[in-house]
Amino acid sequence: MLRGRTAEEPGTPDHTGTSAHHSAPRRHSTPERHSTPGRYGTPVAPPEVLRPWITEIDSIDSVDSPDFGQGDTGAITHVPDAATRLVFRVLPDGGTDVVAIGPRTKASYYEEKRLPMCLQLRFRPGAARPLFGVSVRELVGRAEPLESLPGEAGRRLARGLAALGPAPDPDVVLARMAELLPDGLTPRDRDERARDGLVRAAVEALSTAPGRDRPGTVTQVARQLAVSERQLRNVFADDIGLSPKHFARIDRVRQVLAGAGTGGNPRWAGLAQATGYYDQSHMTAEFRALFGVPPTAFASGRLPATRPCGPGH
Repeated sequence: MLRGRTAEEPGTPDHTGTSAHHSAPRRHSTPERHSTPGRYGTPVAPPEVLRPWITEIDSIDSVDSPDFGQGDTGAITHVPDAATRLVFRVLPDGGTDVVAIGPRTKASYYEEKRLPMCLQLRFRPGAARPLFGVSVRELVGRAEPLESLPGEAGRRLARGLAALGPAPDPDVVLARMAELLPDGLTPRDRDERARDGLVRAAVEALSTAPGRDRPGTVTQVARQLAVSERQLRNVFADDIGLSPKHFARIDRVRQVLAGAGTGGNPRWAGLAQATGYYDQSHMTAEFRALFGVPPTAFASGRLPATRPCGPGH
């Protein structure tokens, strides 16, 4: 097992410096321009060369902000997320670090900790394991220094980014990542390519999306992809970090958030139906289990008390 902090334990969040400010997550709008957005900006598409592995980039670039490090810093909401992420941070003392963030199974609420700059790269399904050199199931709810993981490609990336020196420009960081990531993540043989295709197809089949039929059961998806349920669960655990059922559960509740964020007064019963729940009470129970509050409370900002970020976060 990996050594390190558990993100969902008090005092040790997987804090990266990004902030939801209690807003619902946005469904990806990915403009072609890939330069980093402003502080707490909308996620943007990565450079073309990174798109086989990275689906979006979010950033904070607040070094020139007049209120950096001053006054009330608000709160951070980390919503459940089945994705694995790579975070490059410039720390308040000018140093940098690179952190691997595993899937997050429940929401967490922390006091905001501002950083001069933070780039958060969201991996496409299946891309993190080859880079990190470890089953993603070992990273669930955790934040680990990239250099501490066994993957040589990941350690090479960590060394390459460290060599950029203090407080590098975000676009320089992305350019260096583009130089180092592709060779380390390209599937090298037929079995690995087949596995990669299986992960992508399974994620697609188990995802909720507006206008689509409700995702199939694990049994149905396994049959559709011509694999056993055991094989599907094992591949999912290693490459996604979660069981197929748990992945589908998180994906669906994120669709609730996306739907609730499109208007000022969500129609919860219609949203429950559109996202495949049996009824509104089923949706509310699932939401409360993952967020600690019902959807109406979350949407209105009535959230659990925040906790301070732990040392080093």
